[in-house]
Amino acid sequence: MKHQKYSILLLSLFTLGSCHHMLDVEPHTFSSGASYYQNEGQFLRAVNGAYGSLQELYTVDHFWPMTEMVADNTNYQFDASDRGAQQREEIDEFLITSTNNYVNNTWNMLYRNIQQINVILGRIEPVEFSDEAKKAQYKGEAQFLRALQYFHLVRLFGPVPLIIDEVEDPESAFSGGRASVEEVYNQILADVNGAIENLPASYTGSDMGRATKGAALTLLGEVQMTLHNFDEAAAAFQQVLDMGYSLLPNYADNFDPAFKNNAESVFAVQFDAGLQTEASNFIFMFGPRNAKDKLIGFPGNLGGSNIPTPSIYRAYEEGDVRRDASIALFSDPSNANFEESQAFGGDIPFIQKYYHPPFLEDGRADENWPVYRYAHVLLMLAEALNETGAGDPYPYINAVRERAGLDPLAGLDQEAFREAVAHEQRVELAFENHRWYQLLRTGKAIEVMTQHGIEEKERLTRLSDAAYNIQTHKLLFPIPEREIRLNGFEQNPGW
Repeated sequence: MKHQKYSILLLSLFTLGSCHHMLDVEPHTFSSGASYYQNEGQFLRAVNGAYGSLQELYTVDHFWPMTEMVADNTNYQFDASDRGAQQREEIDEFLITSTNNYVNNTWNMLYRNIQQINVILGRIEPVEFSDEAKKAQYKGEAQFLRALQYFHLVRLFGPVPLIIDEVEDPESAFSGGRASVEEVYNQILADVNGAIENLPASYTGSDMGRATKGAALTLLGEVQMTLHNFDEAAAAFQQVLDMGYSLLPNYADNFDPAFKNNAESVFAVQFDAGLQTEASNFIFMFGPRNAKDKLIGFPGNLGGSNIPTPSIYRAYEEGDVRRDASIALFSDPSNANFEESQAFGGDIPFIQKYYHPPFLEDGRADENWPVYRYAHVLLMLAEALNETGAGDPYPYINAVRERAGLDPLAGLDQEAFREAVAHEQRVELAFENHRWYQLLRTGKAIEVMTQHGIEEKERLTRLSDAAYNIQTHKLLFPIPEREIRLNGFEQNPGW
């Protein structure tokens, strides 16, 4: 089977996204030979293709289960008549094995995306540009995207192969084995600092939505938070404060396609329903299975995944406008067929953030995916300042609470503020793929998910005794069995 090794990395040598605007990802075949990357236009297409890979990552059905559904914000709507998504459901219940296809697909997609970026960074330097600032921008965008992909990998899998050069032949792809967590983070920091140096503060026109210096500083801050370097994190976030971002007066506008790339959007994965290949599809995956004809206007079923839990619904304080902007309830007699409706008085919840009808056609929506918003920056800054004691965290958390219609906080000790800001991050950022990472970063994953499992077993009779058996080794996903078999990697302990 030697000929099968590293095939996912080599695939990206032959396919990449081209564009007639920023994120058109119509298939574009290009040569991996030295003759291709010769001018600015070719690098623009390559960078846009790297953004196109982010579109795919966020619209397929394996990434968000590993970042949101695995935590306590969402689960799934069980349908005994359709068991095609069992491996996704196993992620929610902590019952996966190393052969789980969703884990394998996430690994493959992240490394394929990294390979595309490595080609760009490995070939751009000798090419003459009419505008050197544009060359620096393309480098910065690639550095930002590679740092983001590795940040996902190291948090999901721990020690992973660190590939920063173009893979030119199968034997060299994973020849270095798995790098340590420290080595991966060192590369992430090198890339994100390079991105900060190279990226502009803003764009205009059709370039809106590309990675900016503010996006790179926010990524740097979150990396430093994850490493518990709170002084460095606060310094990064403080720089973002001076870059012109602001909170939108209306929380719900952050997710409305009519307000894309607004003053609160630091970085979002761009989608466009006007182009079939660039449309998003989140509500089609997340809506109640039995709601398609009434919510969407087309016959058939929705995905019934990423369904809000009673836990997140209860987490919102009385008067918090974010709950109804984030979660809607579907009422229908057919809900009686689904056990999930019992906790909601016969209704089934779904994520309102990604529901903005009407739809051009089945499976085609227009929402961007928010990766970083200014509210997130403010809350992480508040958390960092509380940890360091080097500044007043209240203005930042209270700005977010005020927008939500809540009273300001004051007079909390460090531990009470730590709990308050963790709660605020949970409800502010619900369903934006941050919850699992937050639990890992704060060391709360086992405690929170164990209690969540107890509550879920009490209300859902379909759950087995083995579900939600949260052990330390399960805080990392297993290295896909295919990679163990083909590349000789050592499995993560416990798997």
